[in-house]
Amino acid sequence: METAGRPGSLLPRPCRVLVLLNPQGGKGKALQLFYSYVQPLLADAEVSFTLKVTERPNHARELVCAEELGRWDALVIMSGDGLVHEVVNGLMDRPDWETAIQKPLCSLPGGTGNALAASMNYYAGYEQVTNEDLLTNCTLLLCRRHLSPMNLLSLHLASGLHIYSVLSLAWGFIADVDLESEKYRRLGEMRFTLGAFLRLAALRIYQGQLAYLPVGGAVSKMSASPPEARQGPVDTHLVPLGEPVPSHWTVVPDQDFVLVLVLLHTHLASNMFTAPMGRCAAGVMHLFYVRAGVSRATLLRLFLAMHKGKHMEYNCPHLVHVPVVAFRLEPKSQRGMFAIDGEMTTCEAVQGQVHPDCFWMVSGSRDTPNQLGTPAEAIS
Repeated sequence: METAGRPGSLLPRPCRVLVLLNPQGGKGKALQLFYSYVQPLLADAEVSFTLKVTERPNHARELVCAEELGRWDALVIMSGDGLVHEVVNGLMDRPDWETAIQKPLCSLPGGTGNALAASMNYYAGYEQVTNEDLLTNCTLLLCRRHLSPMNLLSLHLASGLHIYSVLSLAWGFIADVDLESEKYRRLGEMRFTLGAFLRLAALRIYQGQLAYLPVGGAVSKMSASPPEARQGPVDTHLVPLGEPVPSHWTVVPDQDFVLVLVLLHTHLASNMFTAPMGRCAAGVMHLFYVRAGVSRATLLRLFLAMHKGKHMEYNCPHLVHVPVVAFRLEPKSQRGMFAIDGEMTTCEAVQGQVHPDCFWMVSGSRDTPNQLGTPAEAIS
Protein backbone atom coordinates (compact mmCIF):
# COMPACT_ATOMS: atom_id res chain seq x y z
CA MET A 1 0.00 0.00 0.00
CA GLU A 2 1.25 3.48 -0.84
CA THR A 3 1.60 6.02 1.96
CA ALA A 4 -0.59 9.14 2.15
CA GLY A 5 1.44 12.28 1.49
CA ARG A 6 3.23 11.05 -1.61
CA PRO A 7 2.22 11.36 -5.28
CA GLY A 8 -0.24 8.69 -6.30
CA SER A 9 -0.90 7.77 -2.68
CA LEU A 10 -3.93 5.96 -1.31
CA LEU A 11 -5.98 6.22 1.84
CA PRO A 12 -5.78 3.03 3.92
CA ARG A 13 -8.38 0.26 3.93
CA PRO A 14 -10.25 0.16 6.23
CA CYS A 15 -10.43 3.92 6.55
CA ARG A 16 -11.67 6.25 9.31
CA VAL A 17 -12.98 9.69 8.33
CA LEU A 18 -14.47 12.68 10.08
CA VAL A 19 -17.43 14.07 8.11
CA LEU A 20 -18.19 17.77 8.52
CA LEU A 21 -21.64 18.53 7.07
CA ASN A 22 -23.44 21.84 6.67
CA PRO A 23 -27.19 21.09 6.94
CA GLN A 24 -28.05 24.52 5.49
CA GLY A 25 -25.97 24.06 2.34
CA GLY A 26 -27.60 24.07 -1.09
CA LYS A 27 -31.30 23.36 -0.87
CA GLY A 28 -31.00 22.40 2.79
CA LYS A 29 -31.07 18.65 2.09
CA ALA A 30 -27.42 17.75 2.68
CA LEU A 31 -28.11 15.54 5.71
CA GLN A 32 -30.82 13.60 3.87
CA LEU A 33 -28.57 13.19 0.84
CA PHE A 34 -25.71 11.94 3.00
CA TYR A 35 -27.75 9.11 4.49
CA SER A 36 -29.42 8.24 1.18
CA TYR A 37 -26.44 8.35 -1.20
CA VAL A 38 -23.19 8.48 0.74
CA GLN A 39 -23.52 6.21 3.76
CA PRO A 40 -24.43 3.00 1.84
CA LEU A 41 -21.39 3.35 -0.45
CA LEU A 42 -19.04 4.04 2.47
CA ALA A 43 -20.23 0.96 4.31
CA ASP A 44 -19.51 -1.26 1.30
CA ALA A 45 -16.00 0.23 0.96
CA GLU A 46 -15.01 -0.17 4.63
CA VAL A 47 -14.99 3.56 5.28
CA SER A 48 -16.16 4.21 8.84
CA PHE A 49 -17.17 7.74 9.75
CA THR A 50 -18.09 10.09 12.56
CA LEU A 51 -20.51 12.82 11.49
CA LYS A 52 -20.37 16.35 12.87
CA VAL A 53 -23.03 18.82 11.75
CA THR A 54 -21.94 22.47 11.64
CA GLU A 55 -24.14 24.90 13.53
CA ARG A 56 -22.92 28.35 12.50
CA PRO A 57 -20.48 30.15 10.21
CA ASN A 58 -16.84 29.27 10.96
CA HIS A 59 -17.89 26.30 13.12
CA ALA A 60 -15.91 23.91 10.89
CA ARG A 61 -12.87 26.16 11.17
CA GLU A 62 -13.12 26.02 14.97
CA LEU A 63 -13.60 22.25 14.95
CA VAL A 64 -10.56 21.39 12.84
CA CYS A 65 -8.42 23.90 14.70
CA ALA A 66 -9.03 21.98 17.93
CA GLU A 67 -9.46 18.43 16.56
CA GLU A 68 -7.10 15.55 17.34
CA LEU A 69 -6.34 14.86 13.68
CA GLY A 70 -4.48 11.63 14.37
CA ARG A 71 -7.82 9.90 14.93
CA TRP A 72 -8.73 10.27 11.25
CA ASP A 73 -7.34 9.15 7.92
CA ALA A 74 -9.15 11.98 6.13
CA LEU A 75 -11.55 14.89 6.65
CA VAL A 76 -14.68 14.74 4.48
CA ILE A 77 -16.52 17.99 3.86
CA MET A 78 -20.11 17.80 2.63
CA SER A 79 -21.31 21.25 1.71
CA GLY A 80 -20.40 23.88 -0.85
CA ASP A 81 -16.92 25.26 -1.45
CA GLY A 82 -17.17 27.64 1.50
CA LEU A 83 -16.87 24.84 4.06
CA VAL A 84 -13.68 23.52 2.41
CA HIS A 85 -12.39 27.09 2.67
CA GLU A 86 -13.19 27.08 6.39
CA VAL A 87 -11.48 23.74 6.97
CA VAL A 88 -8.27 24.66 5.15
CA ASN A 89 -8.00 27.99 6.95
CA GLY A 90 -8.66 26.21 10.24
CA LEU A 91 -5.84 23.78 9.54
CA MET A 92 -3.53 26.66 8.66
CA ASP A 93 -4.46 28.39 11.95
CA ARG A 94 -3.02 25.51 13.97
CA PRO A 95 0.44 25.71 15.58
CA ASP A 96 1.21 22.40 13.82
CA TRP A 97 -0.05 23.70 10.46
CA GLU A 98 2.75 22.08 8.47
CA THR A 99 1.58 18.64 9.62
CA ALA A 100 -2.13 19.47 9.84
CA ILE A 101 -2.45 20.66 6.24
CA GLN A 102 -1.20 17.25 5.07
CA LYS A 103 -4.37 15.57 6.39
CA PRO A 104 -6.21 14.43 3.22
CA LEU A 105 -9.51 16.15 2.42
CA CYS A 106 -12.53 15.05 0.41
CA SER A 107 -15.19 17.36 -1.01
CA LEU A 108 -18.71 15.93 -1.32
CA PRO A 109 -21.10 18.33 -3.06
CA GLY A 110 -23.80 19.54 -0.69
CA GLY A 111 -24.00 23.21 -1.65
CA THR A 112 -25.09 25.09 -4.75
CA GLY A 113 -21.73 25.83 -6.38
CA ASN A 114 -19.73 22.66 -5.71
CA ALA A 115 -16.85 23.79 -7.92
CA LEU A 116 -14.18 21.77 -6.12
CA ALA A 117 -16.23 18.60 -6.34
CA ALA A 118 -16.88 19.25 -10.03
CA SER A 119 -13.16 19.79 -10.66
CA MET A 120 -12.26 16.53 -8.87
CA ASN A 121 -14.93 14.82 -10.97
CA TYR A 122 -13.32 16.22 -14.13
CA TYR A 123 -9.79 15.23 -13.09
CA ALA A 124 -11.03 11.66 -12.59
CA GLY A 125 -12.18 11.56 -16.21
CA TYR A 126 -15.91 11.54 -15.49
CA GLU A 127 -18.45 13.41 -17.61
CA GLN A 128 -19.74 16.72 -16.28
CA VAL A 129 -22.74 15.99 -14.04
CA THR A 130 -24.60 17.79 -11.25
CA ASN A 131 -26.70 17.15 -8.14
CA GLU A 132 -27.02 13.50 -6.99
CA ASP A 133 -24.95 12.19 -9.91
CA LEU A 134 -22.02 14.38 -8.89
CA LEU A 135 -22.46 13.35 -5.25
CA THR A 136 -22.37 9.68 -6.23
CA ASN A 137 -19.23 10.16 -8.36
CA CYS A 138 -17.39 12.00 -5.58
CA THR A 139 -18.40 9.39 -3.01
CA LEU A 140 -17.06 6.67 -5.32
CA LEU A 141 -13.78 8.59 -5.53
CA LEU A 142 -13.59 8.49 -1.74
CA CYS A 143 -14.28 4.75 -1.79
CA ARG A 144 -11.45 4.28 -4.30
CA ARG A 145 -9.12 6.25 -1.99
CA HIS A 146 -6.83 7.91 -4.54
CA LEU A 147 -5.20 11.20 -3.48
CA SER A 148 -3.76 14.07 -5.50
CA PRO A 149 -1.78 17.14 -4.37
CA MET A 150 -3.48 20.54 -4.68
CA ASN A 151 -2.29 24.12 -5.08
CA LEU A 152 -3.06 26.67 -2.36
CA LEU A 153 -3.45 30.43 -2.88
CA SER A 154 -2.09 32.71 -0.15
CA LEU A 155 -3.91 36.08 -0.15
CA HIS A 156 -2.90 39.31 1.60
CA LEU A 157 -5.38 42.19 1.88
CA ALA A 158 -4.62 45.84 2.62
CA SER A 159 -6.37 45.58 6.00
CA GLY A 160 -3.75 43.05 7.09
CA LEU A 161 -6.01 40.03 6.65
CA HIS A 162 -4.22 36.87 5.46
CA ILE A 163 -6.52 34.29 3.86
CA TYR A 164 -5.87 30.97 2.16
CA SER A 165 -7.99 30.16 -0.88
CA VAL A 166 -8.61 26.68 -2.26
CA LEU A 167 -10.58 27.74 -5.32
CA SER A 168 -10.95 31.34 -6.46
CA LEU A 169 -11.03 35.06 -5.95
CA ALA A 170 -13.65 36.92 -8.01
CA TRP A 171 -14.27 40.64 -8.43
CA GLY A 172 -16.94 42.29 -10.55
CA PHE A 173 -19.61 40.44 -12.50
CA ILE A 174 -18.90 36.92 -11.22
CA ALA A 175 -18.62 38.03 -7.59
CA ASP A 176 -21.87 40.02 -7.95
CA VAL A 177 -23.70 37.02 -9.38
CA ASP A 178 -22.33 34.67 -6.72
CA LEU A 179 -23.08 36.89 -3.74
CA GLU A 180 -26.31 38.54 -4.89
CA SER A 181 -27.88 35.20 -5.85
CA GLU A 182 -27.35 33.83 -2.34
CA LYS A 183 -30.97 34.71 -1.55
CA TYR A 184 -32.06 32.24 -4.27
CA ARG A 185 -30.01 29.28 -2.98
CA ARG A 186 -33.17 27.14 -2.69
CA LEU A 187 -33.16 27.09 -6.50
CA GLY A 188 -29.91 25.15 -6.45
CA GLU A 189 -27.55 25.78 -9.37
CA MET A 190 -30.25 27.77 -11.19
CA ARG A 191 -29.53 30.61 -8.76
CA PHE A 192 -26.42 31.53 -10.78
CA THR A 193 -28.29 31.74 -14.07
CA LEU A 194 -30.99 33.90 -12.51
CA GLY A 195 -28.36 36.06 -10.84
CA ALA A 196 -26.53 36.51 -14.15
CA PHE A 197 -29.64 37.75 -15.94
CA LEU A 198 -30.39 40.19 -13.12
CA ARG A 199 -26.85 41.55 -13.08
CA LEU A 200 -26.73 41.86 -16.89
CA ALA A 201 -29.74 44.14 -16.68
CA ALA A 202 -27.70 46.53 -14.54
CA LEU A 203 -24.15 45.81 -15.67
CA ARG A 204 -21.44 47.55 -13.67
CA ILE A 205 -17.94 48.66 -14.55
CA TYR A 206 -15.22 48.34 -11.93
CA GLN A 207 -12.09 50.47 -11.91
CA GLY A 208 -8.81 49.14 -10.59
CA GLN A 209 -5.17 48.33 -11.29
CA LEU A 210 -4.36 44.71 -12.13
CA ALA A 211 -0.86 43.25 -12.27
CA TYR A 212 0.44 39.70 -12.42
CA LEU A 213 3.53 37.55 -12.55
CA PRO A 214 3.23 35.29 -15.61
CA VAL A 215 4.58 31.76 -15.44
CA GLY A 216 7.62 32.50 -17.63
CA GLY A 217 8.49 35.64 -15.67
CA ALA A 218 8.92 33.84 -12.37
CA VAL A 219 12.30 32.22 -13.09
CA SER A 220 14.92 33.19 -10.49
CA LYS A 221 13.00 36.30 -9.44
CA MET A 222 12.37 36.28 -5.72
CA SER A 223 11.23 39.15 -3.53
CA ALA A 224 13.78 40.44 -1.04
CA SER A 225 11.03 41.56 1.35
CA PRO A 226 7.94 39.33 1.17
CA PRO A 227 4.87 40.48 3.15
CA GLU A 228 4.67 39.37 6.75
CA ALA A 229 2.38 36.43 7.54
CA ARG A 230 1.39 35.01 10.91
CA GLN A 231 2.54 31.57 9.69
CA GLY A 232 2.42 29.42 6.58
CA PRO A 233 4.57 29.18 3.45
CA VAL A 234 6.62 32.27 2.58
CA ASP A 235 5.23 34.32 -0.33
CA THR A 236 8.57 34.81 -2.06
CA HIS A 237 7.14 36.48 -5.18
CA LEU A 238 5.24 39.23 -3.32
CA VAL A 239 6.33 42.57 -1.88
CA PRO A 240 4.30 44.56 0.69
CA LEU A 241 1.13 46.11 -0.75
CA GLY A 242 2.42 49.61 -0.11
CA GLU A 243 5.28 49.07 -2.56
CA PRO A 244 5.07 48.97 -6.38
CA VAL A 245 5.01 45.53 -7.94
CA PRO A 246 8.46 44.28 -9.05
CA SER A 247 9.65 45.38 -12.48
CA HIS A 248 9.42 41.88 -13.98
CA TRP A 249 5.65 41.75 -13.34
CA THR A 250 3.12 42.62 -16.05
CA VAL A 251 0.85 45.59 -15.35
CA VAL A 252 -2.42 45.51 -17.30
CA PRO A 253 -2.87 48.91 -19.02
CA ASP A 254 -6.67 48.77 -18.81
CA GLN A 255 -8.23 49.98 -15.59
CA ASP A 256 -11.93 49.48 -16.41
CA PHE A 257 -13.12 45.90 -15.91
CA VAL A 258 -16.33 43.93 -15.99
CA LEU A 259 -14.74 41.11 -14.01
CA VAL A 260 -11.47 39.72 -12.69
CA LEU A 261 -11.21 36.06 -11.71
CA VAL A 262 -8.32 34.09 -10.22
CA LEU A 263 -9.05 30.35 -10.38
CA LEU A 264 -7.08 27.35 -9.13
CA HIS A 265 -9.23 24.66 -10.77
CA THR A 266 -11.29 23.98 -13.89
CA HIS A 267 -14.81 24.65 -12.58
CA LEU A 268 -16.43 27.64 -10.92
CA ALA A 269 -19.62 25.65 -10.23
CA SER A 270 -20.70 22.12 -11.04
CA ASN A 271 -22.18 23.34 -14.34
CA MET A 272 -19.62 26.10 -15.08
CA PHE A 273 -16.57 24.70 -16.91
CA THR A 274 -14.65 27.95 -16.62
CA ALA A 275 -11.12 26.75 -17.47
CA PRO A 276 -11.39 24.27 -20.37
CA MET A 277 -7.65 24.68 -21.00
CA GLY A 278 -7.23 22.11 -18.25
CA ARG A 279 -5.84 21.52 -14.83
CA CYS A 280 -3.10 23.89 -13.72
CA ALA A 281 0.37 22.53 -13.13
CA ALA A 282 1.84 22.75 -9.64
CA GLY A 283 2.35 26.38 -8.63
CA VAL A 284 0.23 27.84 -11.46
CA MET A 285 -3.26 29.37 -11.49
CA HIS A 286 -5.67 30.80 -14.05
CA LEU A 287 -6.20 34.55 -14.34
CA PHE A 288 -9.22 35.69 -16.35
CA TYR A 289 -10.37 39.26 -16.86
CA VAL A 290 -12.97 40.95 -19.04
CA ARG A 291 -12.28 44.53 -20.08
CA ALA A 292 -14.99 47.15 -20.18
CA GLY A 293 -16.64 47.65 -23.56
CA VAL A 294 -18.05 44.14 -23.92
CA SER A 295 -21.73 44.19 -24.85
CA ARG A 296 -24.42 42.65 -22.66
CA ALA A 297 -25.30 40.24 -25.48
CA THR A 298 -21.70 39.03 -25.79
CA LEU A 299 -21.33 38.66 -22.03
CA LEU A 300 -24.53 36.61 -21.93
CA ARG A 301 -23.26 34.35 -24.74
CA LEU A 302 -19.98 33.83 -22.89
CA PHE A 303 -21.78 33.02 -19.64
CA LEU A 304 -24.10 30.49 -21.27
CA ALA A 305 -21.26 28.90 -23.27
CA MET A 306 -19.26 28.49 -20.04
CA HIS A 307 -21.62 25.69 -18.97
CA LYS A 308 -19.87 23.41 -21.48
CA GLY A 309 -16.51 25.15 -21.53
CA LYS A 310 -17.08 26.67 -24.99
CA HIS A 311 -16.71 30.36 -24.08
CA MET A 312 -13.05 30.61 -25.11
CA GLU A 313 -14.00 29.50 -28.65
CA TYR A 314 -15.67 32.87 -29.25
CA ASN A 315 -12.23 34.53 -29.24
CA CYS A 316 -13.79 37.57 -27.59
CA PRO A 317 -11.21 40.42 -27.62
CA HIS A 318 -12.45 41.65 -24.24
CA LEU A 319 -11.86 38.28 -22.53
CA VAL A 320 -8.24 37.57 -21.52
CA HIS A 321 -6.76 34.43 -19.94
CA VAL A 322 -3.22 34.18 -18.57
CA PRO A 323 -1.57 31.41 -16.51
CA VAL A 324 0.12 33.16 -13.58
CA VAL A 325 2.09 32.53 -10.39
CA ALA A 326 1.03 35.66 -8.50
CA PHE A 327 -1.21 38.70 -8.93
CA ARG A 328 -2.16 42.04 -7.41
CA LEU A 329 -5.53 43.81 -7.71
CA GLU A 330 -6.03 47.35 -6.42
CA PRO A 331 -9.65 48.56 -6.75
CA LYS A 332 -10.04 52.32 -7.12
CA SER A 333 -13.02 52.32 -4.76
CA GLN A 334 -14.71 49.97 -2.28
CA ARG A 335 -17.65 49.49 -4.63
CA GLY A 336 -18.68 45.85 -4.79
CA MET A 337 -17.25 42.86 -2.97
CA PHE A 338 -14.71 40.09 -3.42
CA ALA A 339 -15.90 36.50 -3.44
CA ILE A 340 -13.13 34.29 -2.05
CA ASP A 341 -14.10 30.64 -2.49
CA GLY A 342 -17.66 31.95 -2.76
CA GLU A 343 -17.45 33.78 0.58
CA MET A 344 -18.01 37.55 0.73
CA THR A 345 -15.00 39.70 1.61
CA THR A 346 -14.63 43.48 1.71
CA CYS A 347 -13.28 45.04 -1.47
CA GLU A 348 -9.75 46.39 -0.90
CA ALA A 349 -6.28 46.02 -2.36
CA VAL A 350 -5.29 42.35 -2.48
CA GLN A 351 -2.41 40.27 -3.76
CA GLY A 352 -1.71 36.58 -3.79
CA GLN A 353 0.75 33.85 -4.67
CA VAL A 354 -0.05 30.23 -5.45
CA HIS A 355 1.93 27.54 -3.61
CA PRO A 356 2.40 24.16 -5.28
CA ASP A 357 1.11 20.87 -3.90
CA CYS A 358 0.35 22.16 -0.40
CA PHE A 359 -2.42 19.78 0.59
CA TRP A 360 -4.08 16.54 -0.51
CA MET A 361 -7.57 15.80 -1.79
CA VAL A 362 -9.42 12.69 -2.84
CA SER A 363 -9.35 12.85 -6.62
CA GLY A 364 -8.95 10.63 -9.66
CA SER A 365 -6.34 7.93 -10.03
CA ARG A 366 -4.70 9.73 -12.94
CA ASP A 367 -3.58 13.26 -13.67
CA THR A 368 -5.41 15.18 -16.35
CA PRO A 369 -3.07 15.00 -19.39
CA ASN A 370 -3.57 18.61 -20.53
CA GLN A 371 -2.01 20.38 -17.54
CA LEU A 372 -1.64 24.14 -17.94
CA GLY A 373 1.57 25.94 -17.14
CA THR A 374 5.09 25.05 -16.15
CA PRO A 375 5.95 22.56 -13.40
CA ALA A 376 6.81 24.09 -10.04
CA GLU A 377 10.51 23.22 -10.35
CA ALA A 378 10.85 25.65 -13.24
CA ILE A 379 9.23 28.59 -11.45
CA SER A 380 10.60 28.34 -7.95
